Amino acid sequence: MPESPHLLRVVGDPHRWAILTELAGSDRRVGELTELIGERQNLVSYHLRELRDAGLVSSRRSSFDGRDTYYRLELDRCGEVFRQTAEALHPALRLVPDAATPPRRRGRAPRVLFLCTGNSARSQMAEALLEHRSGGVAKARSAGSHPKALHPHAVRVMAARGIDISGNQTKHLDRFARSQFDEVITLCDKVREVCPDFPGEPAARHWSMPDPSDPSSGGGTLEAFERSADELEARVRDLIPQLLSSQGGPNDDR
Repeated sequence: MPESPHLLRVVGDPHRWAILTELAGSDRRVGELTELIGERQNLVSYHLRELRDAGLVSSRRSSFDGRDTYYRLELDRCGEVFRQTAEALHPALRLVPDAATPPRRRGRAPRVLFLCTGNSARSQMAEALLEHRSGGVAKARSAGSHPKALHPHAVRVMAARGIDISGNQTKHLDRFARSQFDEVITLCDKVREVCPDFPGEPAARHWSMPDPSDPSSGGGTLEAFERSADELEARVRDLIPQLLSSQGGPNDDR
């Protein structure tokens, strides 16, 4: 009897599937995953290691507390695994990813607020990418806990993608204290710790991303900003179907 593909057996474990499900909504720390799936930390760490070895999950040290690690779902790799698994069963099940075209608007456009510390790079790029790549289906805003001037490298990497943010102004998150959003997405481990509550209890999501302007973490170069833009491009691409499938998303109960 032929064995099922190895990676299918990896994700078939109920604990690992629960971890993948949680990471599909937000980057998480081990302690958070322990609480969310109701298992011991050593068991969660074991399953995370198996998922990392399979390339389905990646990790990144927290920029807020270096003793912490954030785990992220590698969605492209997951898609590849499931496509290969389907095709291994029968060629007629070959799955082809949808073309990257903006979906049609249905009803009210979901509103998303992106937050980082300075509102000078990551959140500005995320705002611009979501507005542009969704074709107006989603509405985005951005702000920071300690705003500073828009970084010229952020302007350059967006211009290379056909998006002009040169006239954008940076804003303090207090500006949106009374605004209604469907999702609030923190892009910085530091701002996640100080993120206030917003009206209407919007869904909260965290993308743990290093500051591309910080030399201490290898930033400050145009290449660092390009890496951030590439990661944001992938995350925004994957966010759009989630926004359209349900208003809001997985709740981030920090």
